[in-house]
Amino acid sequence: MSHDLSLAQNHAFNLSRTLMVPVVLFRSGDEFGVLPADEIDGDEVEVMYEYDPY
Repeated sequence: MSHDLSLAQNHAFNLSRTLMVPVVLFRSGDEFGVLPADEIDGDEVEVMYEYDPY
């Protein structure tokens, strides 16, 4: 988890391109995180961006 949005966005984009799967950048409280899109449970987090490698 990161407190810096620009750092989280950079990691999300790179992870998407590396894994070649859609990933989601989300906010949980005051931190940001990244997970593959199929693993996200939207009830507990606020989805901010989705990165699609295609």
